[in-house]
Amino acid sequence: MSRNFLVIEPEEGATVLKGLASPLRVQMLKLLHEKGPMNVNDIAAELDLPQSTVSTNIQVLEDGGLIRTENQKARKGSQKICHPTYEEVLVVFKSAYKAVKTDVIEVSMPIGLYTGFEVTAPCGLCSTEGIIGLLDVPNAFLDPDRMNAGLLWFTRGHVEYQFPNNAKLTGAQIRDLELAVELSSEVPGTSADWPSDITVAINGKEIGTWTSPGDFGDKRGVYTPDWWKLKGSQYGKLKNWRVSADGAYVDGVKISDVTIGDLDLLHHHSIRVRIGVRDDARHPGGINIFGRGFGNYDEDIVLRIRTL
Repeated sequence: MSRNFLVIEPEEGATVLKGLASPLRVQMLKLLHEKGPMNVNDIAAELDLPQSTVSTNIQVLEDGGLIRTENQKARKGSQKICHPTYEEVLVVFKSAYKAVKTDVIEVSMPIGLYTGFEVTAPCGLCSTEGIIGLLDVPNAFLDPDRMNAGLLWFTRGHVEYQFPNNAKLTGAQIRDLELAVELSSEVPGTSADWPSDITVAINGKEIGTWTSPGDFGDKRGVYTPDWWKLKGSQYGKLKNWRVSADGAYVDGVKISDVTIGDLDLLHHHSIRVRIGVRDDARHPGGINIFGRGFGNYDEDIVLRIRTL
């Protein structure tokens, strides 16, 4: 199951906020989500509005990227078909990045703040307080409470995160990029011998695969809450993925020839990080992603950009 999300900061999302500022435009978006793609005439008829009013507001929504339009041939001339773009829009008021050193920009991303996903069961999410939504139901990954997730798991598929490319804002040249995340395989119960090929892609480019040896449950994770069953996944391995000028590495071991230049970071305002298990993985052993409140490290997913 795949869903589209948009994360904006108020300073950079003025056109999006303008699109959402009108009750009429919100009503139009709801209509498109409920009934699917519609042309301008049908929207006007459904809402009992003049076509000119609908056209003006459609343009505002299109300018903000909240809908996309396409022209199709009609009996007389052409018609504009409107499609909704996002299922959810998240407004972030506080930047999550900080400067660790003068040449390092660090961004911390909660594991539940993914901007897209496609997962298969068994799957689920939980916070430090309890299960989020329903277990083994991919739709639970749409639950708004996912923002509080400290652990998520699925069998195959991926979650994707959208990090701000703050190096582009400062005009700095990127030397390398590092991603730190606590991971393990996923099996009903636990098993130290349950390999799983976990693949990371950045801006649509796969940088390589690390094979998790198992799903660890020999002891409770240092930060895993007491209510979480001992038979469940307790902790993972903290893995450091790095892409530099001479290739991609996991914990210092080279895994591919993908370089920092291959990621085309200077032409993107965001850095999209996809973590998952491919359908054709040799070891399709699922994945657990641990965040704050679970596992051994009490960390979100951390992205570090090192500049020259």
